[in-house]
Amino acid sequence: MKKRFIAGAACPKCQRQDTLRVWRENNIDKVECVSCDYHESRLPDSAQQSQSETPPAENVIGIFKPE
Repeated sequence: MKKRFIAGAACPKCQRQDTLRVWRENNIDKVECVSCDYHESRLPDSAQQSQSETPPAENVIGIFKPE
């Protein structure tokens, strides 16, 4: 696991610039500020898009298969 700083990014909590670092752990993006106790976890953008594009099973009426 390699932690990288986000150049030019400002912390949403303390507003200090260049203090945020990011890394991926178990396919979850983690962000933390090295100056304050701010931290955030989220799914990567690709995972969020694939979840939003998949229709829920209860909305599927049937699958049409022409023969």
